[in-house]
Amino acid sequence: MRITVFGATGGVGRELVRQAVAAGHEVTAVVRDPARLAVPLRGVRVCTKPRLDDPEALREAVEGRDVVLSGLGSRGRKADGVAERLTGSVLAAMEATGTRRLVVVSAAPVDPRPADDPLPDRLARTVVGAALKEVYADLARMEAALARSATDWTSVRPPKLTHGPLTGKYRTVVGGFPRRGRTISRADAAHAMLALADEGAAVTQGVGVAY
Repeated sequence: MRITVFGATGGVGRELVRQAVAAGHEVTAVVRDPARLAVPLRGVRVCTKPRLDDPEALREAVEGRDVVLSGLGSRGRKADGVAERLTGSVLAAMEATGTRRLVVVSAAPVDPRPADDPLPDRLARTVVGAALKEVYADLARMEAALARSATDWTSVRPPKLTHGPLTGKYRTVVGGFPRRGRTISRADAAHAMLALADEGAAVTQGVGVAY
Protein backbone atom coordinates (compact mmCIF):
# COMPACT_ATOMS: atom_id res chain seq x y z
CA MET A 1 0.00 0.00 0.00
CA ARG A 2 0.92 3.63 -0.41
CA ILE A 3 0.86 5.03 3.11
CA THR A 4 1.28 8.49 4.62
CA VAL A 5 2.04 8.80 8.33
CA PHE A 6 1.34 11.98 10.31
CA GLY A 7 2.87 12.39 13.74
CA ALA A 8 5.77 10.25 12.52
CA THR A 9 8.15 11.49 15.23
CA GLY A 10 5.90 10.44 18.12
CA GLY A 11 5.95 7.09 19.92
CA VAL A 12 3.15 5.49 17.90
CA GLY A 13 4.09 7.34 14.72
CA ARG A 14 7.67 6.06 14.69
CA GLU A 15 6.36 2.52 15.07
CA LEU A 16 3.91 3.07 12.22
CA VAL A 17 6.75 4.14 9.94
CA ARG A 18 9.07 1.34 11.02
CA GLN A 19 6.49 -1.42 10.72
CA ALA A 20 5.03 -0.14 7.44
CA VAL A 21 8.49 -0.08 5.84
CA ALA A 22 9.26 -3.56 7.19
CA ALA A 23 6.02 -4.81 5.62
CA GLY A 24 7.07 -3.49 2.23
CA HIS A 25 4.70 -0.54 1.98
CA GLU A 26 5.55 2.71 0.20
CA VAL A 27 5.79 5.17 3.10
CA THR A 28 5.67 8.95 3.31
CA ALA A 29 6.46 10.36 6.77
CA VAL A 30 5.15 13.87 7.41
CA VAL A 31 7.28 15.69 9.99
CA ARG A 32 7.98 19.19 11.21
CA ASP A 33 11.58 18.38 12.16
CA PRO A 34 13.26 15.54 10.19
CA ALA A 35 15.99 15.26 12.83
CA ARG A 36 13.43 13.83 15.24
CA LEU A 37 12.51 10.93 12.94
CA ALA A 38 14.55 8.34 14.81
CA VAL A 39 13.91 5.42 12.46
CA PRO A 40 15.90 4.13 9.47
CA LEU A 41 14.99 6.36 6.53
CA ARG A 42 15.78 3.88 3.78
CA GLY A 43 12.61 3.43 1.79
CA VAL A 44 10.88 6.39 3.48
CA ARG A 45 9.90 9.58 1.72
CA VAL A 46 10.23 12.39 4.27
CA CYS A 47 7.82 15.25 3.74
CA THR A 48 8.79 18.25 5.89
CA LYS A 49 5.91 20.51 6.87
CA PRO A 50 6.78 23.16 9.50
CA ARG A 51 3.05 23.78 9.95
CA LEU A 52 0.41 21.06 9.99
CA ASP A 53 -2.58 23.37 10.36
CA ASP A 54 -2.63 24.39 6.68
CA PRO A 55 -4.71 21.89 4.63
CA GLU A 56 -3.41 23.26 1.35
CA ALA A 57 0.19 22.53 2.37
CA LEU A 58 -0.74 18.93 3.26
CA ARG A 59 -2.38 18.03 -0.03
CA GLU A 60 0.79 16.72 -1.67
CA ALA A 61 1.37 14.38 1.28
CA VAL A 62 -2.03 12.68 1.01
CA GLU A 63 -2.86 12.81 -2.69
CA GLY A 64 -2.88 9.40 -4.33
CA ARG A 65 -2.34 7.50 -1.07
CA ASP A 66 -4.18 4.30 -0.23
CA VAL A 67 -4.31 5.08 3.47
CA VAL A 68 -3.36 7.90 5.83
CA LEU A 69 -2.29 6.94 9.35
CA SER A 70 -2.18 9.54 12.11
CA GLY A 71 -0.40 9.50 15.43
CA LEU A 72 -1.15 13.20 16.01
CA GLY A 73 -2.06 14.26 19.51
CA SER A 74 -0.98 16.06 22.63
CA ARG A 75 2.44 15.31 24.15
CA GLY A 76 1.31 16.38 27.62
CA ARG A 77 -1.70 17.22 29.77
CA LYS A 78 -2.33 20.54 28.05
CA ALA A 79 -3.93 19.48 24.80
CA ASP A 80 -4.63 22.99 23.42
CA GLY A 81 -6.89 21.42 20.78
CA VAL A 82 -3.94 19.77 18.99
CA ALA A 83 -5.69 16.57 17.92
CA GLU A 84 -8.86 18.31 16.79
CA ARG A 85 -7.09 21.14 14.97
CA LEU A 86 -4.40 19.15 13.18
CA THR A 87 -6.62 16.21 12.33
CA GLY A 88 -9.08 18.74 10.90
CA SER A 89 -6.36 19.93 8.52
CA VAL A 90 -5.61 16.35 7.47
CA LEU A 91 -9.31 15.72 6.85
CA ALA A 92 -9.62 18.86 4.72
CA ALA A 93 -6.56 17.88 2.66
CA MET A 94 -7.89 14.36 2.14
CA GLU A 95 -11.32 15.54 1.09
CA ALA A 96 -9.77 18.02 -1.36
CA THR A 97 -7.71 15.27 -3.01
CA GLY A 98 -10.23 12.43 -2.86
CA THR A 99 -8.14 10.31 -0.50
CA ARG A 100 -10.57 8.33 1.64
CA ARG A 101 -8.99 5.89 4.11
CA LEU A 102 -7.85 7.34 7.44
CA VAL A 103 -6.82 5.54 10.64
CA VAL A 104 -6.07 7.65 13.72
CA VAL A 105 -4.95 6.93 17.26
CA SER A 106 -7.31 8.14 19.98
CA ALA A 107 -7.72 6.84 23.56
CA ALA A 108 -9.89 4.34 25.40
CA PRO A 109 -11.64 6.90 27.67
CA VAL A 110 -13.24 8.52 24.60
CA ASP A 111 -15.54 5.49 24.38
CA PRO A 112 -17.63 4.16 27.29
CA ARG A 113 -15.97 1.16 28.88
CA PRO A 114 -17.80 -2.07 29.81
CA ALA A 115 -20.10 -1.53 32.80
CA ASP A 116 -18.95 -4.84 34.30
CA ASP A 117 -15.28 -3.86 34.40
CA PRO A 118 -13.75 -4.48 37.86
CA LEU A 119 -14.17 -1.67 40.39
CA PRO A 120 -10.39 -0.95 40.59
CA ASP A 121 -10.33 -0.41 36.82
CA ARG A 122 -13.28 1.97 36.98
CA LEU A 123 -11.73 3.93 39.83
CA ALA A 124 -8.40 4.16 37.98
CA ARG A 125 -10.20 5.49 34.90
CA THR A 126 -11.89 8.15 37.00
CA VAL A 127 -8.56 9.35 38.41
CA VAL A 128 -6.76 9.31 35.07
CA GLY A 129 -9.74 10.91 33.33
CA ALA A 130 -9.65 13.83 35.76
CA ALA A 131 -5.89 14.33 35.29
CA LEU A 132 -6.10 14.19 31.49
CA LYS A 133 -9.48 15.83 31.07
CA GLU A 134 -8.29 18.31 28.45
CA VAL A 135 -6.55 15.63 26.39
CA TYR A 136 -9.61 13.38 26.27
CA ALA A 137 -11.94 16.28 25.49
CA ASP A 138 -9.65 17.19 22.57
CA LEU A 139 -9.74 13.60 21.30
CA ALA A 140 -13.52 13.49 21.61
CA ARG A 141 -13.79 16.62 19.46
CA MET A 142 -11.39 15.04 16.98
CA GLU A 143 -13.59 11.98 16.73
CA ALA A 144 -16.65 14.18 16.22
CA ALA A 145 -14.83 15.79 13.28
CA LEU A 146 -14.11 12.34 11.88
CA ALA A 147 -17.80 11.44 12.09
CA ARG A 148 -18.74 14.59 10.18
CA SER A 149 -16.18 13.98 7.44
CA ALA A 150 -16.53 12.18 4.12
CA THR A 151 -13.55 9.91 4.83
CA ASP A 152 -13.56 6.19 5.57
CA TRP A 153 -12.12 6.66 9.04
CA THR A 154 -11.25 4.36 11.92
CA SER A 155 -10.33 5.55 15.41
CA VAL A 156 -8.07 3.18 17.34
CA ARG A 157 -8.56 3.58 21.11
CA PRO A 158 -5.76 2.17 23.29
CA PRO A 159 -5.61 2.35 27.10
CA LYS A 160 -2.30 3.20 28.82
CA LEU A 161 0.52 3.06 26.28
CA THR A 162 3.82 1.42 27.26
CA HIS A 163 7.30 1.12 25.78
CA GLY A 164 6.94 -2.65 25.52
CA PRO A 165 7.91 -4.71 22.47
CA LEU A 166 5.88 -5.63 19.41
CA THR A 167 4.05 -8.89 20.15
CA GLY A 168 1.16 -8.92 17.70
CA LYS A 169 -0.90 -10.49 20.49
CA TYR A 170 -3.66 -8.19 21.70
CA ARG A 171 -7.43 -7.94 21.64
CA THR A 172 -9.58 -5.67 19.46
CA VAL A 173 -13.26 -4.84 19.76
CA VAL A 174 -14.96 -2.90 16.97
CA GLY A 175 -17.36 -0.40 18.51
CA GLY A 176 -16.28 -1.25 22.05
CA PHE A 177 -13.35 -2.08 24.29
CA PRO A 178 -11.75 -5.33 25.54
CA ARG A 179 -12.91 -6.14 29.06
CA ARG A 180 -10.20 -5.67 31.68
CA GLY A 181 -7.94 -4.09 29.05
CA ARG A 182 -5.42 -1.92 30.87
CA THR A 183 -2.32 -1.48 28.71
CA ILE A 184 -0.82 -2.00 25.29
CA SER A 185 2.60 -1.13 23.89
CA ARG A 186 2.99 1.64 21.36
CA ALA A 187 4.41 -0.95 18.98
CA ASP A 188 1.30 -3.12 19.23
CA ALA A 189 -1.02 -0.10 18.96
CA ALA A 190 0.73 0.77 15.69
CA HIS A 191 0.47 -2.86 14.58
CA ALA A 192 -3.28 -2.74 15.18
CA MET A 193 -3.61 0.48 13.18
CA LEU A 194 -1.84 -1.04 10.21
CA ALA A 195 -3.94 -4.19 10.41
CA LEU A 196 -7.18 -2.23 10.62
CA ALA A 197 -6.26 -0.07 7.63
CA ASP A 198 -7.40 -2.91 5.39
CA GLU A 199 -10.35 -4.01 7.54
CA GLY A 200 -13.72 -3.04 6.07
CA ALA A 201 -15.66 -3.81 9.26
CA ALA A 202 -13.72 -1.07 11.06
CA VAL A 203 -14.71 1.76 8.70
CA THR A 204 -16.45 4.67 10.48
CA GLN A 205 -15.92 2.84 13.79
CA GLY A 206 -13.96 3.24 17.00
CA VAL A 207 -11.91 0.16 17.83
CA GLY A 208 -10.71 -0.65 21.33
CA VAL A 209 -7.29 -2.35 21.53
CA ALA A 210 -5.62 -3.80 24.63
CA TYR A 211 -3.85 -6.86 25.99
